[in-house]
Amino acid sequence: MIARRGLCLVLAAAPGAGKTSVSRALLESEADLSLSVSATTRPPRPGEHEGVHYFFKSPEAFDAMAEAGEFLEHARFLGRAYGTPRAAVEAALTAGRDVLFDIEWQGHRQMQATLPQDVVGVFLLPPSLPDLEARLRGRGQDSEVEIARRMAAAREEITHWNEFDHIVVNRDFAATVAQVRAILHAARSERRRQPGMAGFIAGLLAG
Repeated sequence: MIARRGLCLVLAAAPGAGKTSVSRALLESEADLSLSVSATTRPPRPGEHEGVHYFFKSPEAFDAMAEAGEFLEHARFLGRAYGTPRAAVEAALTAGRDVLFDIEWQGHRQMQATLPQDVVGVFLLPPSLPDLEARLRGRGQDSEVEIARRMAAAREEITHWNEFDHIVVNRDFAATVAQVRAILHAARSERRRQPGMAGFIAGLLAG
């Protein structure tokens, strides 16, 4: 095995554009990819568990972690705070493991500043805003007020598309997953990600 530094695959999107579904598909198909578990101030949803889906924090505890520099990034979205604990991610990168981040544009921007050589950003776009609204309504769990709030957030989120390395329009789910996997595989083979390659080449030429 050639020593490799892990990467941070940041997957961001407007609410309802398919980010969570694409993330799940990637985790199922990529054995060397793990999900970064974020801290949040929002309450758990049915079926969510502490330390598996999120670390659920009170606003006071979250603010204390941010003040102590324990997050790689943190942001507020739709009135709730989210943050990525630093230590576990840095340990994974050093060990050559890749980490998937399901975060918003604010978090991506902070991670680019914190780990500029390790972040690969992918932004998912819906085919159209009517399609996006139909997806939100199809969930059947949001009120009209919540849908309107999410659509407003989506419009704002989409304006930050040009801060990402890769842009994928999610017209077809399977094709979108394949495209994001291709981005991940290409990033893994970058020369800068393979510090062990020099030793491999030396041994190759010596043989």
